[in-house]
Amino acid sequence: MAGKILLVEDDPGIATVIVTALGDESFDVDCVDSIASRDARLADTSYSVMLTDVVLVDGDGLASLGAVRERHPAMPVIVLSAQNTLDTAVRATELSAFEYFPKPFDLDELVRAVVQAAGQRGSEVAPTIDESGEGLPLVGRSRAMQGVYRMITRVLRNDLTVLILGESGTGKELVAEAIHQLGHRKSGPFVAVNAAAIPHDLIESELFGHEKGAFTGAIAQAIGKFEQANGGTLFLDEIGDMPIEAQTRLLRALQSGRIRRVGGRQEIAVDVRIVAATNRNLGPMIAAGTFREDLFYRLSVVPIELPPLRDRRDDIAALARHFLGLAVSEGLPRRRIDDPAIAALEGFPWRGNVRELRNAMYRLALMARDETIDVETVEAVLGTPPEAISERGAEIGFAGALESWLKIAPVRQGHLYEDALAEFERPLIVHALTQTGGNQLRAARLLGINRNTLRKRLTDLSIDPDACGRSA
Repeated sequence: MAGKILLVEDDPGIATVIVTALGDESFDVDCVDSIASRDARLADTSYSVMLTDVVLVDGDGLASLGAVRERHPAMPVIVLSAQNTLDTAVRATELSAFEYFPKPFDLDELVRAVVQAAGQRGSEVAPTIDESGEGLPLVGRSRAMQGVYRMITRVLRNDLTVLILGESGTGKELVAEAIHQLGHRKSGPFVAVNAAAIPHDLIESELFGHEKGAFTGAIAQAIGKFEQANGGTLFLDEIGDMPIEAQTRLLRALQSGRIRRVGGRQEIAVDVRIVAATNRNLGPMIAAGTFREDLFYRLSVVPIELPPLRDRRDDIAALARHFLGLAVSEGLPRRRIDDPAIAALEGFPWRGNVRELRNAMYRLALMARDETIDVETVEAVLGTPPEAISERGAEIGFAGALESWLKIAPVRQGHLYEDALAEFERPLIVHALTQTGGNQLRAARLLGINRNTLRKRLTDLSIDPDACGRSA
């Protein structure tokens, strides 16, 4: 037998699936549905691993987990949660959870984690992180954000270099700040530098500093960003725009942990955690020789890819209301937004991602004539959502809908096919699911695609087939 597992889960369906899957791996599983039952089992039974839900019939499964960890420090704990926020992921990390799985989770991945945890039972318990989780900068519960939250929690206890990838406006600096604020370097400085905003001939001086007289205009010694970030985190934004010469010196600094000011002779040791980010595809740049391949591998020890807003549309409501709250602190009027207006916002392409949505909400807060922002206000200030146009395809014909969209679509050279697909694919899939009552097999047949392809697109586009079925 592989080991004895305690499952604390009050959803009978989920419990049955997990028990069956772990049983197939020869685990002996005890299943309880409450904190009281959990504590009673732990009092007289030793377990290789415990899996626990957060919301249980008699309370918060995480709130009392600290006491469990004290009594059973060698028992790995895996947290399952439908409360899919960064706050929940961080709370699990604070309590030294072996792994955190947002619901719905990949069952095979969960089983692999249990096998790994059972094999590592008795290993040293990782240090906890003293952080309340209040005021965290990232907003969203979508499935697309869950991988981001999990990756953030995995790098909080170490100094591995992180490379954040994503389109402009997706919140790359917010992720970097979260890694710093929640990690063990939070008492040190967080220093950000945007490589795209610095003239190429000054970037080495900006990063490493310079000595007096090192070049024309260097009238005094200057401390660079590496030294300013000593003991903390250095965030290198838009790393793909760094000139190749500076990349060489950066690589040397990362490899040695030492820097030399421009015009200086002495090497200076620095203790810095590096987080880099880019909105560029570095692969073609490496092939073209404009980005060093060895630097890429040095930076991308832990890559974190941020989803564009079009792939996490179910987060738009929370983000919109969050930004309306922030608008008040900027001196703008306090506004509310109703559900039909939120639905209209969900129909925009948001090519500028979360940053564009934030600016739009500020503009709506300023321009709205009433306390509540409605659909009419959204359309008057922002225009008609392109998705609303595409959904009228049944009335005016698909070609007409496409033609209408093309008239208002911002032109992005080389991206027309991608943008058109992004606009029309989602409403097309939603329509098929609505017509079939949420039945994925029938919807796939209606669309003429493979069911596995449909399931992947549902995940990528954050489409809930059950919700589509209920609206049928």
